[in-house]
Amino acid sequence: MKSLRTEAVAGITTFFTMAYIVVVNPAILSTEGTGMPSGGVLTATVLLSATMTLAMGLYARLPFAVAPGMGLNAFFTYTIILHHKVPWQTALGIVFWSGVLFVIVSATPIRAALARAIPKTLRNAAAAGIGIFLTFIGLKNAGLVAPDPVTYVRVGHFTPATLLCLAGLIGIAYLLQRKTPLAFLGGMAGVTLLAWLAGLIAAPPSFFSPPDFRSVFLKLDVFGALRLSLLPTMVTILFTDLFDSMSTLIGVSHAAGMLDAEGQPLRLKEGLLVDAFATLCAGLAGTSAGTAYIESAAGIEMGGRTGWTAVFTALCFLPCFFLAPLVGMVPAAATAPVLILVGALMFRSVAQLDLARFEDGIPAFLTAVLIPLTFSITQGILWGFITHVILYVIAGRRREIPAMMYALAAISAGLVLVEQLRV
Repeated sequence: MKSLRTEAVAGITTFFTMAYIVVVNPAILSTEGTGMPSGGVLTATVLLSATMTLAMGLYARLPFAVAPGMGLNAFFTYTIILHHKVPWQTALGIVFWSGVLFVIVSATPIRAALARAIPKTLRNAAAAGIGIFLTFIGLKNAGLVAPDPVTYVRVGHFTPATLLCLAGLIGIAYLLQRKTPLAFLGGMAGVTLLAWLAGLIAAPPSFFSPPDFRSVFLKLDVFGALRLSLLPTMVTILFTDLFDSMSTLIGVSHAAGMLDAEGQPLRLKEGLLVDAFATLCAGLAGTSAGTAYIESAAGIEMGGRTGWTAVFTALCFLPCFFLAPLVGMVPAAATAPVLILVGALMFRSVAQLDLARFEDGIPAFLTAVLIPLTFSITQGILWGFITHVILYVIAGRRREIPAMMYALAAISAGLVLVEQLRV
């Protein structure tokens, strides 16, 4: 009984550390211009989070929670839909096919070959670049950064919303420093309350509504996503999701001592398979790709070691089905601090970069900077693969390049060409 109580506390802790995704994901995907309804995306977010976290607990028997990934949701919205003008139904189809590829990779020896081939430096550089990408979007949404015809960007003019965002940043940072599980959720609630008191937003007629299974659920365009020009985007989601899930599952498992007799993470294959189905099912549900959440470490620190932790986390998501009006009330000034700080937390991976040799440093640098500067995770990852192989050959280290990495570089070069032909 004591053990089950510990798992319950751990599961609830994990939920509160990541519950912000229920608010932030609909806010990102329903950004003006995408055409996606906030209520439908919220239902899809909760559906995916609850079912895939439950699968992680019952099938993989691991204490990890699953939800739409930060970074991937921004890529889905700002790059695929808004920049490349892909209809959201087709974008969901891209997510679906990325999930199909991920399932194949996770269920076959390809997974192990990829894990060995892709340098850790490039994985960390991609995480850092996505962190800058998220932070830039947050700063833009807060009005702290504005477009400029000469310098491209400049400091924005402060508005009441900007001041609210700054207050949210300070409040969330304080709560994070004190390791409060409610840091992000509490910060968003505080900023929303201040915005309401200042008359910047209005309360909805009702705070609760039934879940919306009509607007985005099963609305994906499966066949429209199979255009050759969309292949780079599909592969990017696959690799980004693979990096994210492997980093989370392996990193947290090592930190918590959840290892087998050979020192390998427990049930890694099962965990990755659930993660892969989370991406496939995300396209069906009506949201961006799902992935295992690093916030699961909070519950594991509370003693969660089995799948029961994930089961309790999944149950905590269920009441969120009915909160669409309340979530719709949350202003951009409340979600912007979350994007900024999540980006800052992801940027910490830059500390693990080995930049001493140019053949390691330059690909990592290009990966990290091209993601925010091109507003595309695709470009950062593809150019990272290409330059890694080229510079290792130039440096006389070709024997250190796995055959799979040569294949990835060749595929990346082909995808870059496809991208250029589309442009």
